[in-house]
Amino acid sequence: MNPHQILRVTKSFTFEMAHALAGYDGDCRNIHGHSYKLFVTLRGTPLQQPGHPQDGMVMDFSYLKKLVKEQVLDTYDHALVLNATTASQVVETLAKHYQKLVPLPFQPTCENLLLGIVEKIQLNLPPQVELFEVKIFETATSSATWCAEDGRG
Repeated sequence: MNPHQILRVTKSFTFEMAHALAGYDGDCRNIHGHSYKLFVTLRGTPLQQPGHPQDGMVMDFSYLKKLVKEQVLDTYDHALVLNATTASQVVETLAKHYQKLVPLPFQPTCENLLLGIVEKIQLNLPPQVELFEVKIFETATSSATWCAEDGRG
């Protein structure tokens, strides 16, 4: 990449999700919901192919929207997310009554959800762009951020 043409582009998303933190010693051990805000930032150089429909784009925002919808929103929006390993009996019982129950192999904290989202997006990005940063707000004042730069020595 030409360092003078590298850009970051960001698309934001919102979704509603309920969760509970099994074994937690505070109020979050109870089932409760949040209005999440997710920001996905890609890094790349704009396509330089005059006449190409995507000339000047790092990535078509509609492709990113579709990717995040399929990999994240379709799973988590209006779902109840629980740790399947520590709440297996609860998960089994609730699964009989609710269609959108998402059992995860980890505690569904904001931080763990973020890492799972990052993994899903990275696995489905085209090679010409890099996932640079993903930020998720669980509440208006609480968020977690993953940044590719943090993983580099």
